[in-house]
Amino acid sequence: MLFLKNMAGKTKQPPEELLTRAVDEIISKKNLEKKLNSGRKLRVKFGIDPTSPDIHLGHSVALRKLKAFQSLGHTAVLVIGDFTAVIGDPSGRGESRKLLSRAEVNANMKRYLLQAGKIIDLKKTEVRYNSEWYAKGGSELLCEIASGVSLKQILEREDFKKRMDSDRELNLLEVLYPVLQGYDSVRLKADVEIGGADQKLNLLMGRKMQRRYGNPEQDILMTFLIEGTDGKRKMSKSFGNYISLEDSPE
Repeated sequence: MLFLKNMAGKTKQPPEELLTRAVDEIISKKNLEKKLNSGRKLRVKFGIDPTSPDIHLGHSVALRKLKAFQSLGHTAVLVIGDFTAVIGDPSGRGESRKLLSRAEVNANMKRYLLQAGKIIDLKKTEVRYNSEWYAKGGSELLCEIASGVSLKQILEREDFKKRMDSDRELNLLEVLYPVLQGYDSVRLKADVEIGGADQKLNLLMGRKMQRRYGNPEQDILMTFLIEGTDGKRKMSKSFGNYISLEDSPE
């Protein structure tokens, strides 16, 4: 049975659902249990791109898991991808996204914090924006990051292969996206990253980037996906089949 040490060093039994409820997969569960049992205050990361005005119920699953770690005394790190939002996550998409303007991203970003605060305690949360390092580092940083990544390996992703096989556009920014998300974990020194099951390849890139920079690898906790209102696909801002945290019960 998993027992945790709280920040005072006292051993206590955690809620049984911490590593099971709404969890699809953990990499590596054994190592994560070891970290939790160490009594060390962990840095638990969850990132979200403000590509639309709303956080939806699908995001709430990961946010609630972040809250669970926060309640145990660990550091909740909420990453607002204000830089990567301009590109947009290509995971599982059959076509390229329309690039957002900086004004659109900034407007969405303000709403995201208000909505995330309905679930996590923002006063106890480390809120970071990935423009902190990408905007300042500029092209020099991007070249440094990209130089250590194999294009061949990235293009072997199933979603990318499908688009190329069907002669659909796959632009260079989309190829860079998982690398940028992975580098966020380097800058934030993440011990754990939470994300949906559809984010697996992006989350694994975080581990790869940490290895490259000589950092301990983060463990990954992937949550189940919620079905969208169309009853066919995952709940997604891109598909427009979501229920916002701002929507009324009616």
